[in-house]
Amino acid sequence: MTVAPAEGVPQLPDLASQSRRSPTVLRLLLGTQLRRLRESKHIRLEEAGHAIRASHSKISRMELGRVGFRRRDVADLLTLYGVGDEAEREALLSLVAQANVPGWWHKYDDVLPSWFEAYVGLEQAASTIRCYEVQFVPGLLQTPEYAAAVVRLGHPDAPPEEVERRVRLRMDRQELLARPDSPNLWAVIDEAVLRRPAGGLEVMRAQIQHLIEMVDLPRVTLQVIPFSAGGHAAAGGPFSILRFAGVGLPDVVYLEQLTSAIYLEKREDIDRYLAVMERLCIQARPLADTQRILSRLLTEL
Repeated sequence: MTVAPAEGVPQLPDLASQSRRSPTVLRLLLGTQLRRLRESKHIRLEEAGHAIRASHSKISRMELGRVGFRRRDVADLLTLYGVGDEAEREALLSLVAQANVPGWWHKYDDVLPSWFEAYVGLEQAASTIRCYEVQFVPGLLQTPEYAAAVVRLGHPDAPPEEVERRVRLRMDRQELLARPDSPNLWAVIDEAVLRRPAGGLEVMRAQIQHLIEMVDLPRVTLQVIPFSAGGHAAAGGPFSILRFAGVGLPDVVYLEQLTSAIYLEKREDIDRYLAVMERLCIQARPLADTQRILSRLLTEL
């Protein structure tokens, strides 16, 4: 027999099936659900913190998915929030351990900065990835040789072993494009990306040939903004937009800097970047022209 949830308590979603195997997203989903439960009972952060013998700031970090979870803490919070149905409680408690399991990318901790780790976890769970690049081919579409050239530009003093580790991380990220539930990747790149021979002409030719093959995939879309387009909407530089279908998470805009990154989640910020992305797609050459543009560049390099 199914017992109805307590009055005022949000229905718990099927988080396990929606997480796409990303502990990063599981933490975010668990935190979001705990926040909704707390707010539904009009309980202050300080009260919640007292219930688990912690500060209000820890509750805030838990709700933002920025810390791990302890089963005892989550159980105490569910009791405080009035979740008494055993099936509902177990739906969340059973995910605590899963949310604390390190993702596959943690084996690259030696070359994976903390500010990028969150992006890799979100990328694994995204249903749609839209990005604009002005200097390099998007990481998910790079060949190993091209990736190595890009890594050396950013880490000129890195030993060969470190370069190889960073390239391997990038190649492992690309495996998500081969999954049955792979995200839709829609990339818009400036023509300069294709004319800048990172790694030399041979490496660039192989990279362009790889792009020709990748755009044949049903969930990979690539558009090119030609020099003739002049100035365009994304004057501020490259960015990515991650969307998560059916998991109750908002879109995320990712802006990478030299030694850090910015994650934007406010609705007004998301809407602004979505509008910029739409204008970029209009200014870029039509999808049907991408293969022709790439093939022509192969003959010019």
